[in-house]
Amino acid sequence: MHDAITRRRPPTDDDGLEHWTAPPCHKSGRRMGRHARAARRVGLICLWTLIASGPQAILIRRHGTAKIRFARFFWAKVCVLLGLHVQVRGTLAGTFRDRRAVARGERPVIFVANHSSWLDIPVVGGVLPTVFVAKSEIAGWPIIGTLARLGRTIFVSRQRNNTGRELQDMTDRLADGDNLLLFPEGTSTDGSRVLPFLSSFFAVAKPGRLEQAGAPVPPKVLIQPVSVVYDRLEGLPVGRARRSVFSWYGDMDLAPHIWKIGQWRSMRASVVLHPPIDPEQFRTRKELANAVHRIVNEGAAELRQDRRDDA
Repeated sequence: MHDAITRRRPPTDDDGLEHWTAPPCHKSGRRMGRHARAARRVGLICLWTLIASGPQAILIRRHGTAKIRFARFFWAKVCVLLGLHVQVRGTLAGTFRDRRAVARGERPVIFVANHSSWLDIPVVGGVLPTVFVAKSEIAGWPIIGTLARLGRTIFVSRQRNNTGRELQDMTDRLADGDNLLLFPEGTSTDGSRVLPFLSSFFAVAKPGRLEQAGAPVPPKVLIQPVSVVYDRLEGLPVGRARRSVFSWYGDMDLAPHIWKIGQWRSMRASVVLHPPIDPEQFRTRKELANAVHRIVNEGAAELRQDRRDDA
């Protein structure tokens, strides 16, 4: 199984995009104001994380849905502290449930989204009642790894000998009533397109003979395609050049990107929750992956072309 957020090489300075990735800086006073804004936001997010870690550390040891509800509240608050407004279109298919609900026949939901930035985590995390699936390297990252574990993230690797264990982890979570979130592009992008989805990510939704051999069968699920686009920057529509403000991919370092994001006064992400689909309606995993990709891709394209001032 491929990892969820391996990143592509970023544009170089020769691409002429670096000029667009930071707020305009005409006077030193304004520059100091933007730096103060970024410092305040980073500080508040660190403080909020410290405050929230205690309750979540307790909740993840208990049965019930409180740990998922609190995680969603945590990420929504991070967006507020960043000055990032999240606009949601469509109806949420997933809900909060437990193992008994799944045993009665209720279907967990696997959310499938496009992926262009670390910002996708707080954006969709604040909207969806879900558990993330992320690459195993994140578990060792300072602070981020701790947050991921507190959010009960499922870590996956590229090693084939771990595939069975990772599928088992996902199966167990679904059976417990959790929803999952997948980024099946296998990488983050520059935000201008949605790469083809890797069918291996859909193994838990449509297991084949190899996955089923000697392992518990995952509960029946629904898949809800999700399109995410960052479409407003300080009240103005985001074109192709300014899309690089939000994108985090390739060899980009995380800390400088967070610092730049924190300097902008306001931002907006639009999230489209498409109608859920039943994996059993597709003959093969590849057909399922292609169908979900088409929905997410078309939704993202429509959001990028939408220039209505409805912020």
